[in-house]
Amino acid sequence: MRLPANERSRINCTINGKLYSGFAEARTLLSDFLRHELHLYGTHVGCEHAVCGACTVLLDGRLARSCSILAVQVEGAAITTIEGLATDDGLEPLRQAFSRYGALQCGFCTPGILASASHFLATHKNPSEAEIREMLSGHLCRCTGYDGMVKAIREVAGLSTEVEGQ
Repeated sequence: MRLPANERSRINCTINGKLYSGFAEARTLLSDFLRHELHLYGTHVGCEHAVCGACTVLLDGRLARSCSILAVQVEGAAITTIEGLATDDGLEPLRQAFSRYGALQCGFCTPGILASASHFLATHKNPSEAEIREMLSGHLCRCTGYDGMVKAIREVAGLSTEVEGQ
């Protein structure tokens, strides 16, 4: 599909189980479309280079960095943002464990990390600490370090909260 730079296209997609329709220029990023066109502010934008992970969402059931995907690419797609995960029974224990272990402070990176951790726990029933740390390596958190996150994820997975080397 070729569009002139300033022409806006209608984008129809399902977000958090609800049909949404909005307009976007060919260059509009999914993160900007979610926030500015559809007013879903839970997806945060950090580095705008797909490095920090703050903008992580689920796109057709797979993790995706919404700052590196064009809105026109999600026509007909199913997207889950942190707002949609908030109604998932699996997220609440994870949020509570993150709070208990001090795994969040400013909260800027939290939506992306929770999206990744929820998806990770759904696909890894008995993860090792190394697997958890590998998953977290795709996220940048400047406030907490990662030990609290590892403990929280281990607890929700039903594993010991002891972190290696402590």
